[in-house]
Formats: sequence, C-alpha cells, structure tokens
Amino acid sequence: MAQSRRTDKAQQAAAAGAGPRILKKYPNRRLYDTEISSYITLTDVKAMVLDGTAFEVRDAKTGEDLTRSILLQIILEEETGGVPMFSTSSLAQIIRFYGHAMQGMMGSYLEQNLQTFTDVQARLAEQSKGLYDPKLQSPELWTKFLSGQAPMVQNLMGNYLEQSRNVFMQMQEQLNKQAETIFPGTVGRTAPTKR
Repeated sequence: MAQSRRTDKAQQAAAAGAGPRILKKYPNRRLYDTEISSYITLTDVKAMVLDGTAFEVRDAKTGEDLTRSILLQIILEEETGGVPMFSTSSLAQIIRFYGHAMQGMMGSYLEQNLQTFTDVQARLAEQSKGLYDPKLQSPELWTKFLSGQAPMVQNLMGNYLEQSRNVFMQMQEQLNKQAETIFPGTVGRTAPTKR
C-alpha cells in the first residue's frame, strides 16, 4: 500500500518535474525523496535505477553529492546476496587500478564496454520480441529464430569485440600522448641495440 502510494506520487512528480530527482541522505542514514516527501529505502533507489529514473543523492547538511556512494552500496548488497557478478579475481584487478596511471582510462574503458554490452543486449531483446507474445509464436517462428541466433550473436559479439579493440587503441594513443608530454622525444623510439 505504502509502496503504491510512493509510486503514484513519484509518477506525478516525474510528470511535473524538471531535472534529476533529489534524494537527501540524513545522518541517521535514512534517504528522503524530496519529490514524494517520503523516506525511501535502498530497494526503492534500486527500483529507480532499474526504471531509468535520473536522480542525485545529496547530503542533507552539506549538499555533497553522494550518488556514487549510494550506487556502490547497492552493488555491495547485490554482490553479497544472491549470485555475484564479479569474481574475487576481477575485484582484485579493479582495486589494483586505483592510484595507477591507467585508472582514468580504465574507468572510461569499462564504461564504454558496459554501454556496448547494453546495446548488444537491447538488440537481442528486440530480435526476440515476437517470441514473448503467445499470439505470434509458431513452430516456424521458433525455427527461424533459433537458426538465425548463431550468426546474429557472432555478428553482435564481433561488433562488441571490435568496439572494445577500438576503445583499447584509443587508450593506448592517449597513453602515448601522455608519455610524450612527460618524456619528450621518447615515444616511438626503440631501445638502442647492445653490441
């Protein structure tokens, strides 16, 4: 009941609102949604993320942006319960990039790869849309869908890998430019051979 009231208020506020929804975090660790004038939970914030709702989390006293912190908290809860997305090894590798010269590029690389993966996922969903409607399902449709999946997935993954390679090449070019700035005249030179 309270959840549906929150949803109704949120929909009304979204229709009238401009800009991201503002959530305030109080010292007692509670989150307050200013659009619906109600306290909400991390589960509500997760639902906003899944719905694609733009929002910002601000410290109620200082106004500091805490959005990333709240999103990381949601990821932590998801990782500790259920089936984790990140292996221990991948988390350790991510930690190793903090403070490393490649930290900024790695963030960009991961962001672009996640976007590409999301795009691939959306294309697959679009391709299989007719399979979810019982009125459109037929044995012929299933046969056509399944026979087209292997080449389509190969094509999508090929595009994904190509985009990933391009992002990596851009990172390498940026690194070369930075190295040239720091060490003029050294990029592209080979080490002298020993006699």
